[in-house]
Amino acid sequence: MNLAIHHRVGSFSDRWVTYCEEQGIPFKLVDCFATDIIEQLDGVDALMWHWSLGDYQSLVFAKGLVQSIEQMGVRIFPNSHTCWHYDDKVSQKYLFEALGLPMIPSYTFYRKQDALAWVNQTTYPKVFKLRGGAGSVNVRLVENRRVAQHLVCQAFGRGFPAFSRKAVLGDKVRAFTKKKDFRSLLDIAFCSARFIFPSKRERTSPRDQGYVYFQDFIAQNEWDTRLVVIGERCIGVRRYCRKGDFRASGSGQPAYDLDYFPQEMITEAFKSAKKLKMQSVAFDFVVHQGKYLIVEVSYCYIIGAFYDDCPGYWDSDCNWHQESVDPQRFIIEDFLKSS
Repeated sequence: MNLAIHHRVGSFSDRWVTYCEEQGIPFKLVDCFATDIIEQLDGVDALMWHWSLGDYQSLVFAKGLVQSIEQMGVRIFPNSHTCWHYDDKVSQKYLFEALGLPMIPSYTFYRKQDALAWVNQTTYPKVFKLRGGAGSVNVRLVENRRVAQHLVCQAFGRGFPAFSRKAVLGDKVRAFTKKKDFRSLLDIAFCSARFIFPSKRERTSPRDQGYVYFQDFIAQNEWDTRLVVIGERCIGVRRYCRKGDFRASGSGQPAYDLDYFPQEMITEAFKSAKKLKMQSVAFDFVVHQGKYLIVEVSYCYIIGAFYDDCPGYWDSDCNWHQESVDPQRFIIEDFLKSS
């Protein structure tokens, strides 16, 4: 098999390239941002490209390029099933409903009058989200009708910035209160500077407007459960909420005790992953009235200790395997075997 990899430092490709070099697997490096990428893939059987919020320009074209490459007959990670709904909570709402996945009830509106009619009769609190954003950015708790009405009016008016500097700064401040180290202090200074010198991503990203998206608020959850399914493997991390906050994503507070991961939740993760047909899927689960509900999914996630520190993984029969965990290695192993 002729394998191509788009390499970006700090992405999954760091480990893919190392794996190929260690295993003696030939590969070529390509540039998916180049205008001649289709020409570069001449004679290639398979392409691996970890694109994410980290290289935000890929959000403009990656999904279209993935579909075009598939039309060439080239296998790709992530394929269309895996990535078409990436960083798009609204699309995931429809997908979960279509497949009958256990999800938190969610509501989208594209007409202001419909949205106002709903917020005037629904119960509170609710969770407001923009369609994109990771690490709990662009997520807030709506306590009452007045706040919901204000958000609806803004959504169908001037809209929202796609990137919330205020939310990111708040997260950095919370991180500093826990660690109180020099790196955390630098993060605060850097984020504060963004209020004066916005990043290129902030300057070029369009505002979110013309729609509004809410989810039911699932109370009494002090954590969520991140289950990552890659083929026949599932790894798990409990993520505790920030102090005084309902959000767990991006909190940086993991736990790995096996007792935290009921077999029913693991079974549901494998079952849902099969329906989604994703090569790699990270589920965020919460518990409500004894049921395990999906908040959202992502095909990719951070690289490093957060997942590497998992003490092992479950197979699709829920058997436990006590061994080292490397999600990126799992991905490339499965990808090469599926050729």
